[in-house]
Amino acid sequence: MYRAYSKTTINMRFRKIIPVLLLLSSAALTVFAQEAPSPDASPESNAPDTTQVEDRATTTLKVNVNLVSLYFTVRDKHNGLIPNLTKDDCNIIEDKTPQKIKNFSAESDLPLTLGIMLDTSGSQQNVLPMEQQTGSAFVKRILRSKDEAFLVSFDVQISLLQDFTSSPRQIEKAMDEAQINVGGGSGGVPGIGQGPVPVSGTPKGTLLYDAVYQASNDKMRSETGRKALVLLTDGEDQGSSYKIQDAIEAAQKANTIIYVLLIADRGFYSSRYGYGMNIGYTGASAMKKMADETGGRMIDVGNNGKKMEAAFQQIEDELRTQYLASYTPTNNKLDGSYRKLDISCKGDGLKVQARKGYYAIPSTE
Repeated sequence: MYRAYSKTTINMRFRKIIPVLLLLSSAALTVFAQEAPSPDASPESNAPDTTQVEDRATTTLKVNVNLVSLYFTVRDKHNGLIPNLTKDDCNIIEDKTPQKIKNFSAESDLPLTLGIMLDTSGSQQNVLPMEQQTGSAFVKRILRSKDEAFLVSFDVQISLLQDFTSSPRQIEKAMDEAQINVGGGSGGVPGIGQGPVPVSGTPKGTLLYDAVYQASNDKMRSETGRKALVLLTDGEDQGSSYKIQDAIEAAQKANTIIYVLLIADRGFYSSRYGYGMNIGYTGASAMKKMADETGGRMIDVGNNGKKMEAAFQQIEDELRTQYLASYTPTNNKLDGSYRKLDISCKGDGLKVQARKGYYAIPSTE
């Protein structure tokens, strides 16, 4: 049926429709403006979104980049630290093959991860207070807000006395609480060869190598940047499951430098067993090997407090006067093999202190 409308009615209805049309038109223009590419924008693709795939590929590429990073210090013929060398002054040889240094810098402010390892076996009874006092002072001086440290004691067992912290006070508190532990008493003294201290299971003594292995593998390996373990010990191991080479390998794989303050109370040895440090004592040679292989040093301080203070100062100076060099090795196989390193720097009688090699393992391991 035909229905007649007056002009007034049509006009009123038309006026109601116009705002709706304008609203729809505005929405369409907004959508078009959002979807239309800018003249300067890159062409868009209708292909499926592969952002996540590309991100994964990029991450994988970064993980598998084979870059060797080396921290080292350089001394002159008077044993003074050299702080101002450049990339052109130094050479790196890997397995007798020269390598091209890609990056080179003097590093004094990079974050430092420090592990203090305290020998609390019976042979350290007379020197432990000295270690606690001097070690606490060292941590106070060297530890900054961006650095971290942890404290481990080792004797018939291995104990984490303080986990990672930036607080020197926390390390000091834990160090003050360290106690000599000889496993509840025994006929022999750990580390002397007179018989290990029995505990449940396999008899144990001074678990030095196990402690270094665990600290390197469990604490240091996942950390980045500059890393060092400082051992306060007489160097004698008794009863470890791991050998010295296992401990060295763990430190090398964690890119961790080992410093040893050889603290041996000669009076303790001679009074207990009637001989001095030259008979039945092998700690010095083992600790020198461990330090040299990882780029650190062994410093014999005996039971002398002033020598210990000087040794800690030397370590602090070295850690604040390091170079960092990196290169992509010509042998790019990540086969787990050991690669020997030789770093030299130009100059009259300059001596480089660096680790002796590394293991070519994938960084994902």
